[in-house]
Amino acid sequence: MAGIRVINGGMLTTVQDKGRYGYQASGMQVSGVMDRTAALLANALVGNEELSGDAAVLETTYLGPELEFEQDALAAVAGGMPDVQLDGVPVKPYRTIAIKAGQRLKVAGQKSGIRAYIAVSGGFATDRALGSRSTNLKLGLGGLRGRRLETGDILPLGKPGAYAARALSGRARLRALPEQHVEALLKRGLLAGADGGKIRQIRVILGPQDDYFATDAIESFAGSVYTISSNSDRMGYRLQGAAVAKAKQQDLITDGIVCGSIQIPPDGQPIIMLADHQTTGGYPKLATVATADLPLLAQSMPGDRLQFRLISVQEAQQLLRQQHEDLAEIIRSMEAQTAADLPAAQAGGRQFRLKINGEVFEVSVRQI
Repeated sequence: MAGIRVINGGMLTTVQDKGRYGYQASGMQVSGVMDRTAALLANALVGNEELSGDAAVLETTYLGPELEFEQDALAAVAGGMPDVQLDGVPVKPYRTIAIKAGQRLKVAGQKSGIRAYIAVSGGFATDRALGSRSTNLKLGLGGLRGRRLETGDILPLGKPGAYAARALSGRARLRALPEQHVEALLKRGLLAGADGGKIRQIRVILGPQDDYFATDAIESFAGSVYTISSNSDRMGYRLQGAAVAKAKQQDLITDGIVCGSIQIPPDGQPIIMLADHQTTGGYPKLATVATADLPLLAQSMPGDRLQFRLISVQEAQQLLRQQHEDLAEIIRSMEAQTAADLPAAQAGGRQFRLKINGEVFEVSVRQI
């Protein structure tokens, strides 16, 4: 069966979709993509927004995979600023790439951020487990046999949507995210630190157990800069910085955890729960990261510095609504650019791939 062959799996590459919902009461983690904004944009670039359900993507961690396509397909890479290559030649991320059977796509690293998302037309059609294709590494569930990609793996592809079919036949233009939107994504939440370095501001809502902490401890938490520890993964980020002291020493009955919950363990060093977080926990949760800022965390890596800003539930809801509206408008604008088929004369012209100063350009030549 044709699909995509894994030449090199990279540092940590897994199949992910929006996640495995509806099973947390039974102790099953949600998992899913860490940076939903990047995954959504990658899918839109290859026309997967036309497909019903949730098209699975590959989530890469810093050093991505090298993939050999065994069939023609559209691909796109988004998230941070990845170093993308096609047959060893650099190509730009955040735009659609038309790939021919036999060509190789590689994410050689990240110039900024830590996670990239590879979308292909039709999505990755691995088997579903409990309704989702997302990989849960701790349980060995979902994705491709519940593990990271390895050399020799074959990834099956789903049926492409209408846009992908037109683009692959040369009847529709390839999509691209405008440069101003790419720059805006890369600058999200960045502040200048006192030492001239960069700090990423993360907005949080107090609770649900902020009553376990004195006012001065909460003020210290909001005013301090924390560094992401090397002891971090998709389950959670451990932070290093000013310890947050509890005012209440009584035990907490274990209760539910959501993505973005900030737990305070006995040593006072915060832990931010992320995509593969456990479903319950017994440490008090001082605050919860606003959903709109979870993609900022997803692109942060060990050694990066964070500062928290307290906001209200209403502000967090407005941020999320605005984020959804902005993304919807960006996707609509890309769809509008490629809604109509190219003129027959242009569609019937010849396609060339040119390399100029190390960069690849797709060129159409037609008679006028």
